[in-house]
Amino acid sequence: MVTLRDIAQTTGLSIGTVSRALKNQAGMTEFTRNKVRDAALGLGYDFGQLKKGRIRRIAFLLHSQHNTLASSPFFSPVLQGAEAACRREGVALSFITVDPAEPVLAQIRVHQPDAFVCAGFFEPEVLDALQHAGKPIVLVDMHRRGFTSVNPDNLRGGYLATQHLLRCGRKRIAMLSGSLAHYSIQQRNRGFRQALFDAKVHADPGLEVVVPSMGEGEEGVAEAMRSLLDLPKRADAVFCYNDSTALAAMKFCLNEGMKIPHDIAIVGFDDIAAAAAAIPPLSTIHVDKEALGGAGIELLLNKPDENPSQITVPVEMVVRESSCDD
Repeated sequence: MVTLRDIAQTTGLSIGTVSRALKNQAGMTEFTRNKVRDAALGLGYDFGQLKKGRIRRIAFLLHSQHNTLASSPFFSPVLQGAEAACRREGVALSFITVDPAEPVLAQIRVHQPDAFVCAGFFEPEVLDALQHAGKPIVLVDMHRRGFTSVNPDNLRGGYLATQHLLRCGRKRIAMLSGSLAHYSIQQRNRGFRQALFDAKVHADPGLEVVVPSMGEGEEGVAEAMRSLLDLPKRADAVFCYNDSTALAAMKFCLNEGMKIPHDIAIVGFDDIAAAAAAIPPLSTIHVDKEALGGAGIELLLNKPDENPSQITVPVEMVVRESSCDD
């Protein structure tokens, strides 16, 4: 088994310096840190050997693409749930927005966290860099093999939303998705397709539309809705991958003079605060967002790196006026 002493001999550095570098602690140059890490990887060092004392500082990481007005109604309650769990456990929590264009470890080093909660989508290379830091990691609203994660039951939610629209008598059910590279969206889409299959309803590829990038906001949703309504056989219902998209879709339809749900039924996902306050109120899949954040912290404090596991938080269908006439 490769030891710190082996790495120290290879690099010509002290064991203490090697230890601090591998634990990503402050007080050394990036050159030295990379030299130690490269030597450790080259020798086949088992990063699990690093001593992990009691977790006192956790970094809550959010991808910069999620740090938007559209995403904050979902991730803000997740962060609040994490904060509440940290207060109960006497753990300090730092919130950090990560820009994947910059080295991730450099962005978080000043906070000197003992562990990471990664909320939402992150590129594989970002997760690899965090994993090489040798500290406990939990993914929230994200899944990747070899990592501990906690997710809403996205597959079940997509199924319930689509099943509800079918039971309301809708025949042409569309789905507005984001990028299927996102685990949660991919699973919601699978649930949508499974519900159609189980009901023996033909899945029309023309009714599945990926909304352009988040940066385009409501314009991207309007473009997607316009494409659905311009079809020879237009959609009579839409399942949207989140509530922000559903609310934008509803706004577009109302501006076009359509009546909801008479002309088109709309269902979202997440049950953000604005869903119930919408006119008409938005039917959606309720996700306990605070529970997601709290579960992420609990998993971290239970040494998730020793036995990676996946936790699924139940969801439920919330029926409001946007999807049924009665």
